[in-house]
Formats: sequence, C-alpha cells, structure tokens
Amino acid sequence: MSSYSEDKVAGSFGSFPKGFGYGPDENDTDTQASSSEHKPRILLMGLRRSGKSSIQKVVFHKVSPNETLFLESTNKIVKEDITNCSFVKFQVWDLPGQIDFHDSIYEECEAIIFVIDSQDEYMDALAKLNATVSKAHRINPGIKFEVFIHKVDGLSDDHKIEAQRDIHHRASDNLAEEGLENLHLSFYLTSIYDHSIFEAFSKVVQKLIPQLPVMENLLNILISNSGIEKAFLFDVISKIYIATDSSPVDMQTYEICCDMIDVVIDMSHIYGVKDDAAFDTKSASIIKLNNGTVMYLREVNRYLALVCIMREDSFEKQGVIDYNFLCFRQAIQDVFEVKPCSGHASMALTSSSDFPQANGAIK
Repeated sequence: MSSYSEDKVAGSFGSFPKGFGYGPDENDTDTQASSSEHKPRILLMGLRRSGKSSIQKVVFHKVSPNETLFLESTNKIVKEDITNCSFVKFQVWDLPGQIDFHDSIYEECEAIIFVIDSQDEYMDALAKLNATVSKAHRINPGIKFEVFIHKVDGLSDDHKIEAQRDIHHRASDNLAEEGLENLHLSFYLTSIYDHSIFEAFSKVVQKLIPQLPVMENLLNILISNSGIEKAFLFDVISKIYIATDSSPVDMQTYEICCDMIDVVIDMSHIYGVKDDAAFDTKSASIIKLNNGTVMYLREVNRYLALVCIMREDSFEKQGVIDYNFLCFRQAIQDVFEVKPCSGHASMALTSSSDFPQANGAIK
C-alpha cells in the first residue's frame, strides 16, 4: 500500500514504523552478526556531572531534556549499541568521570568526545582532557578528539564565544607542553535544549564514514539538477545528519528539518498503518511554509531519509525531482554495496536488501 499522496497540499505525510527505534531487524541478522565486531567505538568522557549521560539519552533515546535532570551520576561504563540505523552503526560508551581506565579501552576506539561543563570552573576538566588526549594518542594515534563545550544554553552569546576561545587556547597550550602541538582538537558549543547537540554529534559521526565525500558529491549533483537549495541525509531516529551538500549549514535550516522529521513521526504514530506495512517505496512528506518554501522528505531506506528545501516554483517540476531522487537512491545503494578497505573499523554497512530497487543512476 502506498503512503504517498499525489495531492500536493501542505502536510501530506508518509508512514514510519510505530515502534520506531534502534533494535534487531529480522531481515538483517546476518549482517549484524558479521559487522558487530567491526563497529567503531565512540567514548563519551568528561568529569562527573558534565552532562555525558544526558547527551546520550537525548540523542539516542529521545528523552526530553527536562527528564535528564533526574539522571543519577554514571558509576560504571554504559555501552550503547547503535544498530539498524541506515549504515550508521557504531557504539557509544559512556564512561564514569571519576575513574582512570586501562590502556586497552583506547585501542579499538575511533573517537573520543570529551564533555566540558561551560557553567562550571573548567580548569580541572582541562587537566583531565590533557591527560586523556596524551594517553589515548600514545596508545592509538588514529583517534579523533572532539570537545563538547556543554550547557551553553545558560550563557550569553558573548560569554559562549569567550568560553570557547579560552578553552581552545588553554587546551592547545597544554598539548604544546606535551609536545603534541600538531594534534587537532575539534570544539563545539552544545546544549541538550536546542539542536546544537545533534549537529555536533552529526559532525563527529561524519568523520567516521569513509563514504562521506561520495555521498556529498551525489547530493551536490542532485540539488544542482533539481532546483533544490539544501539537502540533508538524516538518520531519522536520532536526527543526526550523516551527509549534506557542500553549501554551508544554517542552524535554523537544520532545526526546521529536524522539526519536520518529528512531525512526520508523530503523524505516523497517530494515523500510520500497521508495522508490517509501515514502509513503502513511495513514502513521503511535503510541507509548504508560508514564506514560499517547500520541504520535501523521501525515505531512502527504513532508517535513512532525504530532506530537501526548495522554493515553491522549483517544486512545480516534482516529476523531475522524483525521478532524480530515484536515481540518487540507486546511487546510494551502489555506495552501500562497496565496502571500504581499511585496517580500522568504519561504519558498518547495511545489506542492500534494506533498499527498494530503482532503475537509473546519477550521471
């Protein structure tokens, strides 16, 4: 049964699974078994009460930010296995802030996210960051280091910029004293009360996807031939975008795309069909804004969606856009079928059986 509506009225919604969340898929058991030992590991580190567990709950469990106020401090390693999420399959380990860990924990790690509470004195956090980076880099030089300057929702814009500048400067000086001045740290201003935490996590995950340049190029080809202004490839569950075109990402644009995904899922919960028929090759959503902008969502596979933003006059050629999308989806499927040759773990690829078949390819 098709959940796509030929009527172009604002707010025509496709159907996502009602019990939408990460979990085993009976059709993907073999793929999960073969890739389970090769999923990249992301370590979530920082001092106690810095907000690590809240980040994990909000991003991957759809917990309301207000509910995280009652979370207890983490006193053991909490492992989160992110599976059946398009081809974004990885592990997030939430580590207690008061424990020093054995060297082996860094050996198979792909990235470390170090969370610093911007509303607290952060000298101890910087000392911990320096010790962690020095040790981890010595054990595994391939680790990527990401610093989340967290809880910035309570700071003014000037204070945010000053805090980021100060933390960046002090962290760089500390690394220079250790002889690691060439080691790159990425810094992000984050909060669980807006979409900044999702955007920051998107940037972290993208660095672990070897196919990212290919997907960005495919998106560039798609938008240039379809009159699209901006396009994102979203993991629908976490609202992490795993790729976008080469034009700059505007925070407001990203936020409205996230809101669109929420609307589609909420509508599916109310009006959706049964789970066994929730996905359809023509599932889609069209929302027309009062400023003449059209937002267009199409499912690429069960967990991956393409969200496009364009002018209303460009959407008059919906047939061309739909055909180009089918070519794009086929090209993405071809990318998924090619596994990268690398000695390191990379994003595990889902079987091509997750994709509906389509003729054509991006030229």
